[in-house]
Amino acid sequence: MDFIKEFRIPEIIFGRGAIEQIGYCALRVGAEKVFLVTDPGIVEAGWIDVAIKYLRQEGLEYEIWHELNPNPTDYEVEKATQAYSGSECDAIIAVGGGSPIDVAKAVAIMATHPGTIHDYEGVDKITNPLPPMIMVPSTAGSGADITQFTVIVDTARKVKMIIMSKSLVPDISVTDPLILTTKDPELTANTGMDALAHAIEAYVSIAANFLTDSYALTAIRLISANLGKSVSSKTNLEAKDAMAKASLLAAIAASNALIGAVHAMAHQVGGKFNLPHGMANAILLPYVMEYNIPACTERFAKIAEAMGQPIHNLSLRDSAKSAVEAVRMLAGEVGIVENFSKAGCRLTENCINTLSTNAAKDACLITNPRDAGVNEIIKIFKNSV
Repeated sequence: MDFIKEFRIPEIIFGRGAIEQIGYCALRVGAEKVFLVTDPGIVEAGWIDVAIKYLRQEGLEYEIWHELNPNPTDYEVEKATQAYSGSECDAIIAVGGGSPIDVAKAVAIMATHPGTIHDYEGVDKITNPLPPMIMVPSTAGSGADITQFTVIVDTARKVKMIIMSKSLVPDISVTDPLILTTKDPELTANTGMDALAHAIEAYVSIAANFLTDSYALTAIRLISANLGKSVSSKTNLEAKDAMAKASLLAAIAASNALIGAVHAMAHQVGGKFNLPHGMANAILLPYVMEYNIPACTERFAKIAEAMGQPIHNLSLRDSAKSAVEAVRMLAGEVGIVENFSKAGCRLTENCINTLSTNAAKDACLITNPRDAGVNEIIKIFKNSV
């Protein structure tokens, strides 16, 4: 029997022009002055000016923080927390991709807890109430606006710390597909494949249930049909709408069913080489899928069907394998290389051993459908070199 202990999502506002709602949303959570976390690209694209317009319309004060890297670090969290602490802000809004949203969540933790962000690595270590959080995602992929995770680089260890808590689920997520029209093709491809990894890992997770299954499979269908179109054209609004929906659905599935070895391994590569998270996921996804097939062959056959593969005359195992080929084909179509060497990452034997040891400790590995220890992870990494 399938028991569901908990299913949690934020309040969700979705649609073209939805960013107009952020001032009213901030008022509804009791804000008077908001800490606005973003990145230089969002500022340059003009979306912060748009956000400020709607904050001012509601008479709200604000302070902007945008000193971020694509893979946010512990020292950036420390600087942002210092800025928040001296700002007299009483709510946090992030406008951006996974990086600003992850930092916003980390600031919320550190604004209400002692120590450093390193103290909260792991699961359920947040004990105090957090400030209200409103997230406006600028990419169709990271899903951080929905999930119970934040990911921050520990610069001393060169690993990504995973912090997991239901407290990190934001109060409100505001998804405006129009923001996607200012994203370049490479970012669109990387984040879209990140969303696909969320959906596939959630669908085969040992914590999956009938609710997460429906979200995950719908996301897989939408991504398979629309990612190429979205990468090909900034102005294809139907594709942007579909990818925004897919990212949202995949994130809901991943936050509630959790994820697996793809993310556990990608976190290590991103921390070591500063590789875009979506690219690392895209490279690893087919190799991890091949490893996981024996544990959930039927589910991979369903994934193949959702991706439009002709499986009617295939055996169950061949159907499952066609899901792997569909993922490889999609990644290639949107310009993502098939291994880490082509991505510029030199994975020596010593490096693989270190990455694998760290991946084996990653919280995401707990819900992978097939058991994987250090030796198994080493083999997957070697295949992906």
